[in-house]
Amino acid sequence: MGEEELRFDRWGYGVRTSSDDCIAAINAYYHQVLSYGRERKVILEAVKHDEGCVLANVLAAHFLSSSDPSRVSSCLESAKSRLGQATAYETAVFDAVSSLITENGDDDVAFDLHYKLLKDFPRDLASLKRAQVFCFYIGRSDLALDLVEQVLPVNQQEDYVYGMLAFFLLELGRMADAEKAARKGFEINEKDCWAQHALCHVLQFECRFKEAVEFMKQCSASWSSCSSFMITHNWWHIALCYLEGHAPITQVLGIYDNQIMKELERPDAVCAEVSICPSLI
Repeated sequence: MGEEELRFDRWGYGVRTSSDDCIAAINAYYHQVLSYGRERKVILEAVKHDEGCVLANVLAAHFLSSSDPSRVSSCLESAKSRLGQATAYETAVFDAVSSLITENGDDDVAFDLHYKLLKDFPRDLASLKRAQVFCFYIGRSDLALDLVEQVLPVNQQEDYVYGMLAFFLLELGRMADAEKAARKGFEINEKDCWAQHALCHVLQFECRFKEAVEFMKQCSASWSSCSSFMITHNWWHIALCYLEGHAPITQVLGIYDNQIMKELERPDAVCAEVSICPSLI
């Protein structure tokens, strides 16, 4: 491939593609991942714009691993067949993602590959998010915190990084530090729903229920573009604050009926992502 086929993504890392539209779709996908958006399928557009792009294919494979597993292998094979022309960044992402979605994968290997990826390419906050979600599901919040602290020095004014810091601080019981980080994230970007969510967790833990409800309701106008999980989970927190704060049960049920279950009426709702909410009942 020629030099003219090298493009740079949102993080400034090299990607082998001749398509500006492919890069635009990859960048849009990064935003959807970090903002818990409901348009994560945009990564499939990146593959359509350049079927030979390693990064587009491996990110599409990761997206499809939870939405349409039957299509994962073809994306991985497309990416693998072109690794010889890939940049070092693309190869690192391929190795890390493959370790997560390959059958019978090893958790230690998956973490080590993400650790190395983020050490070499610390501006890649989408990979940080992917790694943190993985750490959460294997019960290693300590490792998730280590990762965000590792990349923080080069991302101190970036959107979304402080929400990712705050959540794992609170998971480890460091509530004062979590509140500070969440407020920093909210200061940088008031629409950072993960920073909003982390701050709500802290307020709820400290029984500051009225403050939590007022804050989250103030933020709720920014949730319409969020995934089914994020919209309903944030409203679930509001309902839980009402419940734990001994508000009238009608307020709890009003949130459940008019906000949480209402999500299921949207044509692009993901029903499985709303499944946590019946725990209010």
